[in-house]
Amino acid sequence: MRTRVAFLPAAPVLLPEYAGLEDLVGALRAACVDAVTWLVKEAGDTVQVVAPPPDPANASRGVGVSVGTRLAAHLTAVAGFGGRVEAADGASLGSAVLVFGNGSARRGEKAPGHFDERASAFDETTLGALVRGEPAALAGLDDELGVELLADGIAGLRGLGRALAGSPVAASTLYADDPFGVQYWVVTWECGS
Repeated sequence: MRTRVAFLPAAPVLLPEYAGLEDLVGALRAACVDAVTWLVKEAGDTVQVVAPPPDPANASRGVGVSVGTRLAAHLTAVAGFGGRVEAADGASLGSAVLVFGNGSARRGEKAPGHFDERASAFDETTLGALVRGEPAALAGLDDELGVELLADGIAGLRGLGRALAGSPVAASTLYADDPFGVQYWVVTWECGS
């Protein structure tokens, strides 16, 4: 079975309710729309979503849906997808999987977290695995280090890497940058023979 995977950042700035008069992430937004449009072409009637859980601070204020889940609903609608968008853990994959996560938020002095010199190496490893289409490298990511570096969704990346172990992957990179001191990526994988 062939599986399409799109890896996107769980960035609140991509949600319409956070849009400002000036679009500070226009290139990122366009890459996300392109990736999801590509994904849903082969989705059948379901897109699976692997996203980090809701932020506990948001949950305490009554926001019980994660940013990734909200972005999945928004972006699939923009792409014209009319089927189901459902949560998944990445262990059992269908034909279309949307995976939300991002690299370290400690990449510079103006980043959301304080600068951490380990951030660049961690992000190079994570982004390298995505860009080269290496499920085994994703499965081997250090989740604890990811938490320390404020990287989001690393557990989901690891689970997906395990699920796709041994599968041939054709990877395409649509975006890779750190506009706010946070490593974002938009990468697509075509998996299977």
